[in-house]
Amino acid sequence: MNISDIRKHFPILDQEVNGHPLVYLDSAATSQKPISVIEAIDRYYREYNSNVHRGVHTLGTKATDGYEGAREKVRRFIGAASTEEVIFTRGTTTAINMVAHSYGRANLSEGDEILLTPMEHHANLIPWQQAAKATGAVLKYVPMQPDGTICLEDVKEMITPQTKIVAMAHVSNVLGTINPIKEVAEVVHQQDAILLVDGAQSTPHLSVNVTDLGADFYAFSGHKMVGPTGIGVLYGKKELLENMEPFETGGEMIDFVDYYDASWKELPWKLEAGTPVIAGAIGLGAAIDFLNDIGMENIHAHEEELADYAQQALSEIGDLTIYGPKERAGLVTFNMGDVHPHDVATVLDAEGIAVRAGHHCAQPLMKWLGVSATARASFYLYNTKEEIDALAAGLKKTKEYFGHVF
Repeated sequence: MNISDIRKHFPILDQEVNGHPLVYLDSAATSQKPISVIEAIDRYYREYNSNVHRGVHTLGTKATDGYEGAREKVRRFIGAASTEEVIFTRGTTTAINMVAHSYGRANLSEGDEILLTPMEHHANLIPWQQAAKATGAVLKYVPMQPDGTICLEDVKEMITPQTKIVAMAHVSNVLGTINPIKEVAEVVHQQDAILLVDGAQSTPHLSVNVTDLGADFYAFSGHKMVGPTGIGVLYGKKELLENMEPFETGGEMIDFVDYYDASWKELPWKLEAGTPVIAGAIGLGAAIDFLNDIGMENIHAHEEELADYAQQALSEIGDLTIYGPKERAGLVTFNMGDVHPHDVATVLDAEGIAVRAGHHCAQPLMKWLGVSATARASFYLYNTKEEIDALAAGLKKTKEYFGHVF
């Protein structure tokens, strides 16, 4: 990978913030967009803006081809068996809510168990809390190891004949932990339970094959993988999706409507009510093309190298705590002594360095860590070691600013 050449595709990176070159280390929140994605969205609105599926005119046909063509790109990218298994959503949150509501509430009963981990993003926690409240099901949590990983033996011990759903992040957005999803899926299926995977932090960074992983449902967002905001994907095994009632109803998803009843279209359209995010899907297709051109294996290897480099660079700064395992995805979450993470992020911003500070939509994990908030630097294909050096220098300046000594 030639990072210098890759960075040329991202016009937003070529600017100064507060008089310093921008160092963007917040891709776990949202990634930047390459020119090819921006142009694909612009081209849709300029040249063939139209609704999909309904019209027989030329623009409608071209828009439908672009939209459904993006679905096929997603199918290949994640290794789904059929485009019927690829449902476009607004993002990971909508996708998980869809499963929790349409599958969970229909298949859970009082005393059934939903198994989670303490590292889940709120998007993969609150929908299950609500499903449990609605059905009388019980939430259980796999214990975590001191380094922020989970042990497969603990998963085996926690799953019982009452376990109906296991919901787990592929990669933690705070710790960078990469969970053993394929092995977990084998354990889950031995108990005839189903596995939903939150892939928001894995799909942009790892080679993902949902069929090989054994996931029953897999959710991810376009905006974290150099695509636009407002578009995401729910993958589901065909037999599960076919037995789900629509999460939303209205136009586009119907087959026939009478005064007192209606029937639904076949998959995937029965789960996509209303006018979809057409430009977003086309932009996501362009993002997948961009990532494929670089190669997901190359992206993952680059981020592993950056994560190792960052851990070493930050570990040399005294009074700084790094959270999570050594083997991790491309991010580093940390705290500096008694300095609040928001203060750390503010000082870094004055140096042109963008990091995330707060609870990262993972308050139960903050409780497990024994902190109220952390700072997080997250890396992507366009980041460099020089930017990590800038982060380390900025943290040293932060430490000096708040009166710490080396």
